[in-house]
Amino acid sequence: MAHLARQESNKPVLIGQISETEVIPKKFLEAILLDLKKLGFVNSKQGKGGGYYLARDAKDISLASLIRVLEGPIALLPCVSKNYYEKCDDCPNEGVCTLNKVMVELRDSTLEILENKSLESLK
Repeated sequence: MAHLARQESNKPVLIGQISETEVIPKKFLEAILLDLKKLGFVNSKQGKGGGYYLARDAKDISLASLIRVLEGPIALLPCVSKNYYEKCDDCPNEGVCTLNKVMVELRDSTLEILENKSLESLK
């Protein structure tokens, strides 16, 4: 995504070029780009001058949104995740769990940074 963000005027880039420049296996990159296309982060153009390009301005794509779709939850523990919450099996009462409180604080600090940084900041 950072490679696409660095392109002048959203010029399409071939998968092979991204793969070579960023040292990412081509098949792996193809799968990622297909997922990102389905989710509306990138578009593609076929034929001469074709390739992948950002579907939105880099400044409008938060790092938090990218991490969530590529990696999953931002929180380190499922019991503190905002979008992927799961009850902790090891803790009978999250309200008194001291680790939970620290992890919520860590999640909130991380989210504040990632939601306020855009793909443009990686150019």
